[in-house]
Amino acid sequence: MKFSVGIALLVAQPFLTQGFAPSSSFTSFQTSHHSIVNVFHAKSLPTQSSSTRRKSGRGSEMNMMFDQLSTAISEVASNIGGRQRITEKSITNALKDVRRALLDADVNLGVADTLIEGVKKRAVGQEVTKGVTADQQFIKAMYDELLDMMGGDSSIPQTGQMTTAPAATLSTGKENEPAVILLAGLQGAGKTTAAGKLALFLKEREVDYDAVEAMGQEEASKLLTSRMPTRKRKVLLVAADVYRPAAIKQLEILGESVGVEVFSMGTDADPVDIAVKAVEKAKAEGYDTVLIDTAGRQVIDTNLMDELKNVQAAVNPDETLLVVDAMTGQEAASLTASFDAAVGLTGAILTKMDGDSRGGAAVSVRGVSGKPIKFVGTGEKTPDLEPFYPDRMASRILGMGDVVSLVEKASAEVSDADAEAMQKKMLEAKFDFDDFVQQSDLVSKMGSFAGVAKMLPGVGGQLDNNKIREVEIRLKVSKAMIQSMTKKERLNPELFIKDRTARSRIMRITKGSGRSFEEGVNFISEFQKMRTMMSRMQKQMGGGPGGDPNAAGPEEGVQMGNRKSRRQAKKMKKGKGFGGKGFGA
Repeated sequence: MKFSVGIALLVAQPFLTQGFAPSSSFTSFQTSHHSIVNVFHAKSLPTQSSSTRRKSGRGSEMNMMFDQLSTAISEVASNIGGRQRITEKSITNALKDVRRALLDADVNLGVADTLIEGVKKRAVGQEVTKGVTADQQFIKAMYDELLDMMGGDSSIPQTGQMTTAPAATLSTGKENEPAVILLAGLQGAGKTTAAGKLALFLKEREVDYDAVEAMGQEEASKLLTSRMPTRKRKVLLVAADVYRPAAIKQLEILGESVGVEVFSMGTDADPVDIAVKAVEKAKAEGYDTVLIDTAGRQVIDTNLMDELKNVQAAVNPDETLLVVDAMTGQEAASLTASFDAAVGLTGAILTKMDGDSRGGAAVSVRGVSGKPIKFVGTGEKTPDLEPFYPDRMASRILGMGDVVSLVEKASAEVSDADAEAMQKKMLEAKFDFDDFVQQSDLVSKMGSFAGVAKMLPGVGGQLDNNKIREVEIRLKVSKAMIQSMTKKERLNPELFIKDRTARSRIMRITKGSGRSFEEGVNFISEFQKMRTMMSRMQKQMGGGPGGDPNAAGPEEGVQMGNRKSRRQAKKMKKGKGFGGKGFGA
């Protein structure tokens, strides 16, 4: 997408303003018509000292699975250094730390050992590629092994194009031959909720990859997933859980909320009869997809498996998906393998990924069961279901963020025209306070600040829960000061930087928001630095025609109102400086 750079920077803006600048890896994704993180970029891995890790502790979800692995791998990279060849001796101790981090994240033991051995085979004894350092090549080996482990294909050469197709998609049907999707799982995994989420996804957001293929590769590569043609399936939800109290009512409420019809025959009917009648109804009324919500149990038992087998035999489903709770870690992988052996699965849906502080399930499911993860639940709301992309998950695990998903999320909230206008403002360093509030609200709509921070390369590693809370508090304070400004001031930040009345203006807005004058000065200073930084990053990433990556923004910072700064301003007046007279002139 043409404006993916601008969208990514819009989302990064609240973090830039609060003093958490992304590392240089943030500028390492291509932007002509697509956007992808450069997996060779070693600097994208945030580095933490051992003392920092001890202080952060294990109680912080920001410092669990992904950050543990990022830290361990960054230490590996620093130990490898600039060698011309990677030897087993040089990485043995480091790989032990990576293995320990995997096990701490509740990755299956066999999967962890397989991953480590795979990295060894890819890295040890290999000559370092020209133009790439040994540590970067090791990280690439780690990325490729994680990618293969989670269902991707590292043998496909990377062309720099944005990944738009997930590793596995669902079967499609026709009006007279609907695709039947059977959902199975244990109680408490979120199966009924997942059914409602999946129904909404298939109805509104599922990409029609046949139509995309017909468009041609060049044209399709210019589009984000959210801009691609969708299938717009006609879905029928089926309430076949007749045992759990209010299960049918829950599905009916979900169906009503997403605009999908729910078929039920009450709690006295046989689940097999319900499934058969539902498929007959779908064929008669032109539905192309049938989603069957079956009953769950507390433990895997013979009755549960027999009922699933009977339903399968009666309706011959195209897909049998197991809904598993991601927070169960490697147990989710074992559960998937058990269900597959009993009834045969085509894939899994991982729920509660937003609450999974370790991530062992995401790495383990395919390695243990051999079945792909097709969807992941990313929140409690019905739109919070996403296809599973192994490459994006591998990038997040390695601390390189997930710029592609970040842009996809933001593009759902920002139109191309708005993104283009904002990109121009950022390039020219004309970003104003109204824009600041607008983009801060955009981040809030996209989810938690912690979740968004993890997608920003080089930012997530700098932030633990305490810093996230600090950012949120400072943003509220900043918004309060902005709300104390006049409309003219919000549209013209220069009034707080160059104008003779700058000092009195800052005193007024800080008094109106209940803050100190020093806090006001710091906010204006940070805001100005952020504008300059965004302008530079925009140019570095090709955001403007003929932009010089080394060129500074039009303003380097706030000129304080003292004699020294006024003298400097006069000297700079004929040069590149902005010649402002500061707060107190």
